[in-house]
Amino acid sequence: MAVPAAAMGPSALGQSGPGSMASWCSVTSGPTRYVLGMQELFRGHSKTREFPAHSAKVHSVAWSCDGRRLASGSFDKTASVFLLEKDRLVKENNYRGHGDSVDQLCWHPSNPDLFVTASGDKTIRIWDVRTTKCIATVNTKGENINICWSPDGQTIAVGNKDDVVTFIDAKTHRSKAEEQFKFEVNEISWNNDNNMFFLTNGNGCINILSYPELKPVQSINAHPSNCICIKFDPMGKYFATGSADALVSLWDVDELVCVRCFSRLDWPVRTLSFSHDGKMLASASEDHFIDIAEVETGNLRRIFCLSPLAIRTSFVISSLHIANKPVL
Repeated sequence: MAVPAAAMGPSALGQSGPGSMASWCSVTSGPTRYVLGMQELFRGHSKTREFPAHSAKVHSVAWSCDGRRLASGSFDKTASVFLLEKDRLVKENNYRGHGDSVDQLCWHPSNPDLFVTASGDKTIRIWDVRTTKCIATVNTKGENINICWSPDGQTIAVGNKDDVVTFIDAKTHRSKAEEQFKFEVNEISWNNDNNMFFLTNGNGCINILSYPELKPVQSINAHPSNCICIKFDPMGKYFATGSADALVSLWDVDELVCVRCFSRLDWPVRTLSFSHDGKMLASASEDHFIDIAEVETGNLRRIFCLSPLAIRTSFVISSLHIANKPVL
């Protein structure tokens, strides 16, 4: 599979010039034994597949905690769930009920049968794959664009276009707290210990709140432009952020310092995904490829070339959660 020239060269947005963040954060050491082994695995299973999922573009995808199901949310107002069977995904069910686009979804952190969707229709819906029905609809104040489930499974946080984040009790389905922010809120996430809440914002910052007190702890100037996405690794050692500056930053959870940056994308970073063991980090943008790096060294691992007709880059990026299985 050919590697796009853009993937190997400097960023088109000028992030690799003298004095730039990329020039001192990028890692250029040789491949480790782990990298070489995984490159060999990818060479042996280098095919990519597209699966018809929706009648309009896919906005969000996520794997269940047991890795058996993949859910997708779409502009067509529906969610779909696929079941992983050996080397293919089989569509299991379609979930209807929202009156507007399903912009983001996520699974319960420990129950592989439950997932929740956030929609522009000012509701969130909790679904059970065993009954294929919506088990709860929660009304919110605004058009919802992002959602996450706390690691302990007790709370769902949803953010809307008015930069309001609402915390909903996952059992009673009632609002526990609500926070209005004075800046553009992008993605939201708890840390793995469930005692801090992170937000990325339009000023390039990572805002950290204590949880459940929701008191400001720290604001980190992470990027010179809009900080778009955030993802914690399964091992709890790192988290990563993606920005409009086309950089991915890797942060130490305990020290809250940037340990390295990845600068091989040319467009704003829209989505991130760690492998199940936390050793690989995939990032994607409007480029027609996905960058996969070894977390500890930054070495280039693999790039998937995507056709312009691919459903969405994050649909493929999420497959990295099962990258150690010969299914790609």
